[in-house]
Amino acid sequence: MNTPRVFLDACVLFPPLVRTILLGTAPDRFQPLWSQRVLDEWRIAIARKSGPDAERKVLEAIIAMTEAYPDALLPPNPALETQIHLPDPADAHVVAAASGAADIVLTFNLRDFPRSALAAHALTPRDPDGFLWELLSEDAEIIPPLQKIFRDFDLQTDTRRALKRARLPRFGKAWDAAVTSDSQNPAKG
Repeated sequence: MNTPRVFLDACVLFPPLVRTILLGTAPDRFQPLWSQRVLDEWRIAIARKSGPDAERKVLEAIIAMTEAYPDALLPPNPALETQIHLPDPADAHVVAAASGAADIVLTFNLRDFPRSALAAHALTPRDPDGFLWELLSEDAEIIPPLQKIFRDFDLQTDTRRALKRARLPRFGKAWDAAVTSDSQNPAKG
């Protein structure tokens, strides 16, 4: 099986829980990719919303991401960017950077990335909720790293509600089912 190459839009990096779940489950499941412009959008959005201390935390997270995934940073493609037409022209840089390097563009903003526009660049737009649901459905080995992430976020007792607030309701429901199934199977414990 080929490991999918997944370009992470800034909106999926912004929420710490979503970002941590994605990057914590990526090894052996998918190759995360991003561009400097996406990282800058994320940093600037955090700085505007929460100030310089939050921006500093984003810069630390970017350093950690770069160390964990040294091949994830894709170069810009300004020539291609001018040829891409999306509902929000400011998103053309995502498709331009991902084109030829990624298989999937992972975004909460599917309306801004129509399938037909991305298909011309051999890209598929995906929502993080469905993407993570699919990973969990296909690979029970994802459960231990997720359990650690949820412990780190102190979500052991209310995981499903936290996932719903993070715009991952389908994944949250699947998580509850997987954990219940796992705990009821003595052979797995």
